[in-house]
Amino acid sequence: MAIKIYRPTSPGRRGMTVASSADITRSEPERSLLTPLSKQAGRNNRGKITVRHRGGGHKRRYRVIDFRRDKHGVPARVDSIEYDPNRSSRIALVIYQDGEKRYILATVGMKVGDTVMSGPTAEIRPGNALPILNIPLGTVIHNVEIYPGRGGQLVRSAGNSAQLVAKEGKLAQVRLPSGEVRFIDINCLATIGQVSNPDHANITVGKAGRNSWLGRRPSVRGIAMDPSSHPHGGGEGRSPIGMPGPKTPWGKPALGKKTRRRKFTNRFIVRRRGGK
Repeated sequence: MAIKIYRPTSPGRRGMTVASSADITRSEPERSLLTPLSKQAGRNNRGKITVRHRGGGHKRRYRVIDFRRDKHGVPARVDSIEYDPNRSSRIALVIYQDGEKRYILATVGMKVGDTVMSGPTAEIRPGNALPILNIPLGTVIHNVEIYPGRGGQLVRSAGNSAQLVAKEGKLAQVRLPSGEVRFIDINCLATIGQVSNPDHANITVGKAGRNSWLGRRPSVRGIAMDPSSHPHGGGEGRSPIGMPGPKTPWGKPALGKKTRRRKFTNRFIVRRRGGK
């Protein structure tokens, strides 16, 4: 992968960079693996905005991704590497020996013609999915399951990878991209290798319109509002927040307030991402 830089033909172009599409081998997706994707614009079933700064953007169709990799012991050939507008990584169209087609997350170095397989008998090779029990210590992995059979839920975005650091009985210790070390059942599946498109983090948007294409609405600073619209608003000229700690638009504490609710999973966390 590489970053593509354009000539500064306009102020927006001057700072804009995009990921190179040299690794993409097919422009049209597989129609049998497409489903409609309606826009929510950050609203719930009552039409109320529950997530701000969402809306608009280009129309998309969802590519059905096989996160479970539950077709064990059957080799599949990589037919194409494709762009997916719904995620930051590339996806790979694989065709199994029985003719079934599925999309999977593409790994770094995956090419058309490669063979991938899932299951306990699969080789330790990028793109193959195995139970953590069968993966050697120190291996780089992604698309990690939390519960056996549910499908990969961790480490799925572009350029990310986790590392298997230890095994203790029925649990394994996995170091996640955030630095957190977590216990995971050794029967959970994980895919070997690093997620594709590692240069995604180095892309510069360049102009506001590009964020609009992605469905991201503008964000206004609270300090620029009036007092009735935000706790930070009001005052003559530029004024400080003027209260103990920053607040959300609804007066709740922000920036540093702990919001973790799933306390029952604390027993699976060996080391938190902050190094504590």
